[in-house]
Amino acid sequence: MEKKATSNETQPLTSKKGTSDCNEGEDCKENGLLIRSPKSALRLVEDGNKVHPGQGDKEEAAQISNGYSGVQSSVPCNGMGEVEDAQCTAPAATTTTTTTTSTTCGAEGQQQLMELEDRETWSKKIDFLLSVIGYAVDLGNVWRFPYICYQNGGGAFLIPYTIMAIFGGIPLFYMELALGQYHRNGCISIWRKICPIFKGIGFAICVIDLYVASYYNTIMAWVFYYLVSSFTTELPWTSCHNAWNTGNCTTYFSKDNVSWALHSISPAEEFYTRQVLQVHRSHGLDDLGGISWQLTLCLLLIFIIVYFSIWKGVKTSGKVVWVTATFPYVILFILLVRGATLPGAWRGVLYYLKPEWQKLLATEVWVDAAAQIFFSLGPGFGVLLAYASYNKFHNNCYQDALVTSTVNCLTSFVSGFVIFTVLGYMAEMRNEDVSEVAKDMGPSLLFITYAEAIANMPASTFFAIIFFLMLLTLGLDSTFAGLEGVITGVLDEFPHIRSKRREFFVLGLIIICFLGSLATLTFGGAYVVKLFEEYATGPAVLTVVFLEAVAVAWFYGITQFCNDVKEMLGFTPGWYWRVCWVAISPIFLLVSFLHILFFFPQYNKITIEQFCAIFDSYREQSRSRWSL
Repeated sequence: MEKKATSNETQPLTSKKGTSDCNEGEDCKENGLLIRSPKSALRLVEDGNKVHPGQGDKEEAAQISNGYSGVQSSVPCNGMGEVEDAQCTAPAATTTTTTTTSTTCGAEGQQQLMELEDRETWSKKIDFLLSVIGYAVDLGNVWRFPYICYQNGGGAFLIPYTIMAIFGGIPLFYMELALGQYHRNGCISIWRKICPIFKGIGFAICVIDLYVASYYNTIMAWVFYYLVSSFTTELPWTSCHNAWNTGNCTTYFSKDNVSWALHSISPAEEFYTRQVLQVHRSHGLDDLGGISWQLTLCLLLIFIIVYFSIWKGVKTSGKVVWVTATFPYVILFILLVRGATLPGAWRGVLYYLKPEWQKLLATEVWVDAAAQIFFSLGPGFGVLLAYASYNKFHNNCYQDALVTSTVNCLTSFVSGFVIFTVLGYMAEMRNEDVSEVAKDMGPSLLFITYAEAIANMPASTFFAIIFFLMLLTLGLDSTFAGLEGVITGVLDEFPHIRSKRREFFVLGLIIICFLGSLATLTFGGAYVVKLFEEYATGPAVLTVVFLEAVAVAWFYGITQFCNDVKEMLGFTPGWYWRVCWVAISPIFLLVSFLHILFFFPQYNKITIEQFCAIFDSYREQSRSRWSL
């Protein structure tokens, strides 16, 4: 809602009027409050010590439009021309307080406002959309959703998945985009404007992003290793005549009659476990062994690509995503068409979508749906805050949230067809049921099952190359986003680093992530990756987002937040969004966290030896599959 500037209301920061031009009975114009005009420029509101009555006023005179409440002048300046809020109170209170700011605060605020006006923005709207889509659509959409779907009732699983998306995932996604776009700050400094006592959430997000980058990019190194290995006339995981193969190696697709014994292992599995991971040279977490130089070189190349894609900010990464975010969809379409033409593909599709309605009565199915949609959309990593902070103030982030979240969910669904048409083909060739083929989950679904299927297709080299290129681009987008969340958060909190030093800071961050990845590059690095993935990421992110949702809805105040959205978009979020933000989404997060904490046995307190024993038992339970 626009406010007309009057002599007693607003004066631009760049005004050349003298500070001594004060009328009797009025405050000096340097003693003002900061507000954001409808054009997203920041101005000083005069007469901060006065009460401006009238229903037409948007806020009380003692409040700042971005959420700061007026406090006494004895509270120190926070460096943005505003006074630091010592406590966090809901903005619904209608008390009148007096506010004064010193000349020093005004000077600091003017400098900070100039920096905000100079903040870079996306070159085009499509750059932002592709970046968000590239972040949300990652490897988990390809390997996790299809497995979770058929495990939890096939087509019936789409019902809880859709419900959880509507009432949990999408509202949180929209909330983070709106917060980042309105306050134009990263995950750390934004809490000065929302609720300072929750600032630790921002630091927690940065820590999570750093260790996720350390192990996630190791998986990308595995993908890169497969990609390089695919440039041969005969893929190396098709035969049992290689140096890494054992006597138990047995190929399914041999022209000779081959009997499958209890200890038989496919060549694809031996290539993955003995050549790529080399886990046979480690005894577990207590004995990781040496570092694989091949994977180290692959990871180094991955981080070099990442560095030169993000070192200049969103101006460069926004161009890179034109390739990395769109290329996977081209490959998915090619693989979908190829899979649909394979013999037995219909068996896989039927197994994927056949509904088992009785599973909807199980609590685990609903919790799995909640976890899947949450980790697929990806709130809580600071990425949405960072990306949205580079938008223009009046950008329609509501529309962006709906478009990108819908694209993400549809991509997961279509990826299921890509995977299960191939699994149906493998079941047809092995003369087995699809349930026997579709036992793998996680990376092994891609690196063993799907890789083996590709190896036995016509033009296998071509399909292997484009498949692993697709996985590489999917992972790179998410890596760009995760590190940008940390970079934006730190640079906004310490703005003196931003000026002509971003490149060096990004280089230092990349080096830290690379050094942090060394444990995952050992022969037992697969154990470390699984440890981080199972124990470190899920509960931590759920806790962070739960606190974030509570802080925004209950401490910052849902009324103030909706007013912020109205100032940006011109309309107030309806009751559906308010109810989701205040109650449904926090409950959705809390229940998911408690279920993981108390009902999933793998999250109970165990020793390293017990963890290794559990990990080893996964291998023994399946005759020819690795549980990673």
